[in-house]
Amino acid sequence: MALTISHRAHAIMLAAAQSAKPHEACGLLLGTIDHIATAVPTANVAPAPARHFEIDPAALIAAHRAARDGSGLQVIGYFHSHPNGLARPSATDMACAARDGRVWVIVAEDAITCWHDGMDGFEPLSYSVLQG
Repeated sequence: MALTISHRAHAIMLAAAQSAKPHEACGLLLGTIDHIATAVPTANVAPAPARHFEIDPAALIAAHRAARDGSGLQVIGYFHSHPNGLARPSATDMACAARDGRVWVIVAEDAITCWHDGMDGFEPLSYSVLQG
């Protein structure tokens, strides 16, 4: 599956990762099955945010509620940053993944990679950023 990311969503994820340093940034990806329309940074409520991420449950519930009510885009996945690492799933990411078919975006420095969280683990996704 090829994925597209809006220029705005791409910029939001890079900015969130930069501003969260030295902690991990995290947030929600909203859009359709093959397009990330926007990224919504959320609080990282993990006990050790420099090494792990946990999306604020209230933000996640609110996004799902908005999608059900028809007033918002679907939650298609999540993003987080690896401030001192690589833009690929870590051992912790693999252990915590739900295998629910969602998209994961990982940001490390200025690199962004996309992954499909499938039944057999993470599979890389190709993507393009839409300008404009």
